[in-house]
Amino acid sequence: MDHVFIEGLEIEALIGIYDWERRIRQPLVFDIEMAFDNRAPAASDAIEDTLNYKAVSRRVVEYVSQSDFGLVETLAERVAQIILDEFGVQRVRLKLSKPGAVRGARAVGVTIERSAS
Repeated sequence: MDHVFIEGLEIEALIGIYDWERRIRQPLVFDIEMAFDNRAPAASDAIEDTLNYKAVSRRVVEYVSQSDFGLVETLAERVAQIILDEFGVQRVRLKLSKPGAVRGARAVGVTIERSAS
């Protein structure tokens, strides 16, 4: 299976369980890998046949920047479901990093994989 990816998509969001986190926006970083058959777009050389990573990025930015979750796990699940539901991918692997959340660590977060039903 082919994969289309978006790497290092940084989005400011309201995320966290502590009081101080509920008052500020924090950077989140998304790495997204989507299973998609690239043979049709390769044959046609037409953007209409592709999994448009710009459209996926815009949708994720729109959703995440308006979100208000306590847990990165919840946000990761919701973003993965949006990608599966709205962009016709067969599988998505999503890594959500929260930089600076733990002293001494570059980032913490989750990686999930979900498939279309």
